[in-house]
Amino acid sequence: MIFIENEGNNDPFLNLALEEYILRNFDEGQDYLLFYINEPSIIIGRNQNTLEEINHSYVEEKNIKVVRRISGGGAVYHDFGNLNFSFITDYDVKSLNNFRKFTEPVIKVLNKIGVPAELKGRNDIVVNDRKISGNAQFSSVKRMFSHGTLLLDSDLDEVTRALQVKMSKIQSKGHKSVRSRVANISEFLEESLDIESFRTIILKGLYEEREEFETYHLTAEEWEEVRQLKTEKYEAWDWNYGRSPKFNIQRTSRFPVGEIDLRIFVNKGYIEEFKIFGDFFGKEPVSDIENKLIGARYEKLEIESLLANIDTRFYFGDLPKKDFINLVYGEDEE
Repeated sequence: MIFIENEGNNDPFLNLALEEYILRNFDEGQDYLLFYINEPSIIIGRNQNTLEEINHSYVEEKNIKVVRRISGGGAVYHDFGNLNFSFITDYDVKSLNNFRKFTEPVIKVLNKIGVPAELKGRNDIVVNDRKISGNAQFSSVKRMFSHGTLLLDSDLDEVTRALQVKMSKIQSKGHKSVRSRVANISEFLEESLDIESFRTIILKGLYEEREEFETYHLTAEEWEEVRQLKTEKYEAWDWNYGRSPKFNIQRTSRFPVGEIDLRIFVNKGYIEEFKIFGDFFGKEPVSDIENKLIGARYEKLEIESLLANIDTRFYFGDLPKKDFINLVYGEDEE
């Protein structure tokens, strides 16, 4: 087993790029272990509709990064109180979906430091039926990884706020996350640990489980290739939002000018159909607005830009443009 040092990087785009780079470029027949700690971010499962998983206005306000990973499973919140681990190995049909194989060494270390952790269900590590770790896997033709979280001291209130979706009436084929009762590992420790001390303890414990453990530092050339993957893929809007499955949105609200009912069909993050219905009175045909938005990214900034020269009062009566944009792409009020 070779431990890959990520050199203390907290950039979620970079860390996910590093994980994929190791999977696709490092030696076959060799097992690797990667640890990383991300700044506040939401990591979206490969097959999920990003907009169904995040509280978009809160994410923007708090500058929380949103990035899609290549493994399946649900959306998770990362912050500086969460340690991520990844075992990268050769593909083996007996290893795929065998989360016990990869979580067992971690569970042993947790047990040794007094945390009565166990694998429960298919892929969760729990303590007293409260989830402290979620796990997911990805496999290519020859290689695979099994990775998971370890919630040491995450802001669980922030988890709730960032993943509390309020956008109404989205129907898609994406795999929706199932929220579980979660806990921090710190709740079960007799003495408090900071995340770096916890990382050291877990790594030392895993070293003791395997013989011939060594540490590897990427070369400058390898880091350059990782950064290229980060830029071209993991920071790209089309990857993080545009890969969302097809979905329909119905958004309806009653304003002083009357009811406005929107029907929007989005495919790969772009608006393919946009229809406006309602009992409002306007001078100009709403087809002007519909036609402007067809083909646009389903993204608030792009919608604002496309409607910059539109005066909504000509189409709906005395309706502020910001109210219409919030209906097109916003979230329900509390």
